[in-house]
Amino acid sequence: MKLYLVRHGETDWNRARKIQGQVDIPLNEFGIHLAEETGKGLKDIPFDLCFTSPLGRAKQTAEIILKGRDVPVIEEPLIMEMAFGVYEGKCCSSEGWELPESFHRFFDGPEEYEAPEGGEDFKQVKERVGKFLERIGSDDTLKDSTILITTHGAALAGMLNYIKKEPLSKYWGQGVHKNCAVTEVEERNGSFHILAENTVYYKDKVEPWKK
Repeated sequence: MKLYLVRHGETDWNRARKIQGQVDIPLNEFGIHLAEETGKGLKDIPFDLCFTSPLGRAKQTAEIILKGRDVPVIEEPLIMEMAFGVYEGKCCSSEGWELPESFHRFFDGPEEYEAPEGGEDFKQVKERVGKFLERIGSDDTLKDSTILITTHGAALAGMLNYIKKEPLSKYWGQGVHKNCAVTEVEERNGSFHILAENTVYYKDKVEPWKK
């Protein structure tokens, strides 16, 4: 089994550094461009099916990448973005900060991050995305499949943290992946192995979280 994990394209909330979580924000014009370029980069990959977060920005990314192909796209709630509850819609840029100071733990100390009202912590996200990986990894009907997975920054980081078997303190690994970055994973003998991480197929290497 071969997996291609893709973070969704850019949205206006990415650009404004607003916390999206499970709010359904669509791709912006640049996000559509990134997905189109990524689709060109993956045009020779023979995808058998796609699992996508039900949120529009991830599903739209999948549909753009797979445009013109007859590939089933399956919505999978387990790979939705982390829920931020009452923090959703708040700005996390240094200039427009609208969050408690404790939110700095989100990046600097994920193992100590406490979920806000209505939100999730990193352990919960890692457990649910891990369930998804274990389910498809144990499905014999998928063992020879090449699968596109379109998801979100925190959910994707949780998948990689789960695959690497690392502690929550290393949840972010290389950092938040770029919009439409691709990570290749192979499943062999019941284990997942990362072949390439955070690869982009576009020239404009913009990192919205650092704007």
